[in-house]
Amino acid sequence: MSEYTPIESDVSNNRGPAYTDTATGNMGTAPSNTSEWTWAQKLKESSHPVALLAFLFFRIAPMFVYIFGNFFIGFITKKNRFILHFIVLILLVTADFWNLKNISGRLLVGLRWWNEVSQTSPTSGEFENVWVFETADPNRYINPIDSKVFWFLLYGQPVGWLLLGVLAILKLEFLYLILIIITITLSLTNAVAFTRCDKFGNANNVATSIFSKAAGSFVSRFNPFG
Repeated sequence: MSEYTPIESDVSNNRGPAYTDTATGNMGTAPSNTSEWTWAQKLKESSHPVALLAFLFFRIAPMFVYIFGNFFIGFITKKNRFILHFIVLILLVTADFWNLKNISGRLLVGLRWWNEVSQTSPTSGEFENVWVFETADPNRYINPIDSKVFWFLLYGQPVGWLLLGVLAILKLEFLYLILIIITITLSLTNAVAFTRCDKFGNANNVATSIFSKAAGSFVSRFNPFG
């Protein structure tokens, strides 16, 4: 079961002519020659550069530490390298999940989700898990750079972890494989939740638009003073 609530706009829509992002259906300002920009220029054009940098860090850092972590930890200590490596990875993966779910999604694409457990019947004692979705006002400006980076890494990171999982199987690193399975599960949970949240938001906006037009047409038709 799912519920839908709107997020109030927190970014003013003053960035020029609007266009629709075909990947997400969000409205935004049409960029000019963005393919020729450097990464620094693209970051400067972000509506939330700090949030975008944090999103990039937490999406990439766990994979970087997984691949190169043992090498760098070797400069710090020779004992218990595996345990320290494992703990650092767990902390980074957890931070990535929390940041994506609660901060990056809301600021970069105007989406947020969470789960609630509600009691279906006071007498039966049965409970139901409810997905709750929030989306920004449809008139809020969604930066195309923020949107593209968000959706690309949202779907791309689980693929990267899947490849690392295959390597872990080939190298018989089953403890790391357990961590990778947990990481993929968390990443896919966010991917599915944000995809559903985006679809719910688009469907709600379409329904609201249709209802508004129908109500306006009805009022204008039967308005004796019109």
